[in-house]
Amino acid sequence: MAILHNRISSEELKKRLYEEKEPRTTISFYRYFGIENPQQFRDELYKGLFQLNVFGRIYIAQEGINAQISVPSLNFVRFKNYLYSIPELNGIRLNIAVNDGKSFWVLKVKVREKIVADGINDPGFDMSKKGKYVTASQMNELMNEPGTVVIDMRNHYEYEVGHFENAIEIPSDTFREQLPMAVDMMKRDKEKNIIMYCTGGIRCEKASAFMLHNGFKNVFHLEGGIINYAKEINQSGMENKFIGKNFVFDERLGERITEDIIAKCHQCGKPADTHVNCVNNGCHLLFIQCEECKQKYEGCCSKECNDIIHLPAEEQKKIRQGIDKGRNVFNKSKSRLRPRLNQPQS
Repeated sequence: MAILHNRISSEELKKRLYEEKEPRTTISFYRYFGIENPQQFRDELYKGLFQLNVFGRIYIAQEGINAQISVPSLNFVRFKNYLYSIPELNGIRLNIAVNDGKSFWVLKVKVREKIVADGINDPGFDMSKKGKYVTASQMNELMNEPGTVVIDMRNHYEYEVGHFENAIEIPSDTFREQLPMAVDMMKRDKEKNIIMYCTGGIRCEKASAFMLHNGFKNVFHLEGGIINYAKEINQSGMENKFIGKNFVFDERLGERITEDIIAKCHQCGKPADTHVNCVNNGCHLLFIQCEECKQKYEGCCSKECNDIIHLPAEEQKKIRQGIDKGRNVFNKSKSRLRPRLNQPQS
């Protein structure tokens, strides 16, 4: 019987990953399409990718697929051929990482209600009625036109380290909160050209459909997101209108697009854009930390957490019991983070 889930501990798998000598390629892809039996689709996909030694995180739902994976570079052609052999995925765009590295160490393929949690309950909403794709060159052209509105459909911690010139931030922690906020914030601009973008395209594609559903007229979304934009810019030598770093949801936590550092260390206020998770196992808060503060606090987000990591292991375990640390991971809104961290010195 085929193995349909991982049976080895994450610690062991992570150890094996860092011992690998063969390079890997990090790839993201998604597609909205109807899947009648998501569980069956999931099981077949898992078996095919497991044989190719693919690691990563994939979500399957009745509305489609959303994947971030890494594949041994020598297996890339076999992986692509396998993926394209599935009729619904034939020709799917593969966004290859701008700056590669050790991104995933285990394969997880999960069935979910939606591939992107959106909070949309309107039965009349139709994903097939979405905005128009724009390439990198078209994005630049539209941005040069007076009156064009550029909307960032990512979370605050993503926008903070990098974004397009003059892009509007929808100040929210979740995509489901952003959708109605974007409609409300732009209600006076329904006739303007509106370009929506995100990391790889999946969120802005759905957002463009939601805007059209709410009466907007000229809605565009960046094909392949920031990842593909950076690739097209690098290949063509066109003007780069994205500034800073592109946040990614894997071990790397970011791909540098330009050398500009537009964010600040959350502990001292100095220029910095490196995201880290607090090393205290009872916290793991995601935040931005400069090298000096990393040394000072030993990778912790606060003096409190720094004190805890020096306690005996059993005492740390007792402190962790009953703590829901999951709420801190990838949660770095302006409103919720600052009380946890040391305020910058004036």
